[in-house]
Amino acid sequence: MEENLISRKKFLGLGAAATGAALFSGIGAKAAAQVLPDIEEDKTSGDYILTNVRLEDGFEYNEKNEVAATKTNLYNLHISNGKIKNIISGKSDLKIKSIDGKGLLMLPGLRDMHIHIDKTYYGSTWNAAPRKGFTVKDMITLEQKLIPQLLPDSQRKAEEAIKLMQSKGSYFARCQCNIDPVSGLKSLEHLLLALENNKDSFGWEIVAFPQHGILYSQSEPLLREAAKMGIDFIGGLDPTNVDGNMEKSLDTMFQIALDNKKGIDIHLHESPPSGKAAIEHMIKRIEENKELQGKSYISHGFALARMDPKDMEKIAEQMGHLGIGVISTIPFGKTIMPIPTLKKYGVKLMTGTDSIVDHWQPFGTCDMLEKAKLCAQLYGWTDEFSLSRALHIATKDEVLPLNDAGTRVWPAVGNDADFILVKASCSAEAVARLPKREAVFFKGKRIYS
Repeated sequence: MEENLISRKKFLGLGAAATGAALFSGIGAKAAAQVLPDIEEDKTSGDYILTNVRLEDGFEYNEKNEVAATKTNLYNLHISNGKIKNIISGKSDLKIKSIDGKGLLMLPGLRDMHIHIDKTYYGSTWNAAPRKGFTVKDMITLEQKLIPQLLPDSQRKAEEAIKLMQSKGSYFARCQCNIDPVSGLKSLEHLLLALENNKDSFGWEIVAFPQHGILYSQSEPLLREAAKMGIDFIGGLDPTNVDGNMEKSLDTMFQIALDNKKGIDIHLHESPPSGKAAIEHMIKRIEENKELQGKSYISHGFALARMDPKDMEKIAEQMGHLGIGVISTIPFGKTIMPIPTLKKYGVKLMTGTDSIVDHWQPFGTCDMLEKAKLCAQLYGWTDEFSLSRALHIATKDEVLPLNDAGTRVWPAVGNDADFILVKASCSAEAVARLPKREAVFFKGKRIYS
């Protein structure tokens, strides 16, 4: 599923979506000032030394054995064929091209793990028009009118959204794509074209998402067809409030995934009792089907924030045991997700933008570092150690430069060369202060600066 390539090459022959609408002023444009000189390595076999980059080396402790600061030093990294081949503390004797990292801090690349770029206004004129109705079914009715207007230009706008993600340090996204009777498979076809056009500088996964309900819009046949078109996950939507039959809706989603050897990623907005019942049914089905363990995710999962704490602890433990992940946009207000409890039980945690600007909301920035900061603010992670831990929700496999004991675990020889460079003294400062992404690398290739 990593860095997925399109399986149906005929999409490459499809005509590009029509272009036209003006871009947002200044948004998503490549910065004029270059902090680092151009790297001209071959795209597939680049071999160079990235010098003078700052890596975290450990923690400094106070008299109470509390983390007071983070130690860093400058290193030279040998990048070869998209991998970190060596980490050199002194001068390198290699006679290959070198790029001066200018003392910038190196952090793991970021991943936007829940985003809708197939139906965005981004890349067009500003639009925050009022919407009628606030239930999911209200929004389905609105979408039935809007989707035909969005489809003609959806490929170009998806490509503009990819540029925005890259500028914020994300080299990878899990794209939620509408599969519904209004757009048929056109949204997916356009998204596949946009991603294919960026395959050398961006990685992805795709969720075939029945935005209008599997049962409510009778989308099962479309989902089954989409499952053969280079997607990675089968989605679902509020099985009680939208589809009206929790078990049938979830079982249909699971069966499509099992029949096609795909994972699961469901949008679940429902509160208890229906949201809790849906999660419990998912746990039961995933326990019965080992092939879905480690490949199933609950996006949003607001019921987790609204159930009795004892029930929450039990469910979190089961989810951690079965490898069921949670993907949260880190909402604030009345719904504060129990991220610390989920983390306690080893539940896989990810975050994403959801919507950049569309008919749902206009606030998305595509900045996963900002999501880490929001976590820190919501849960009171204000000290050096806690701020450094907050970064985990934005990186692949929740990797951090230092483990809890202060030992460097990233980067390591053999790692993919997916990273960002920022003007910060350590990851804690980067989370708290949100520095500009000075450079972004994907498989050793610089994709933004």
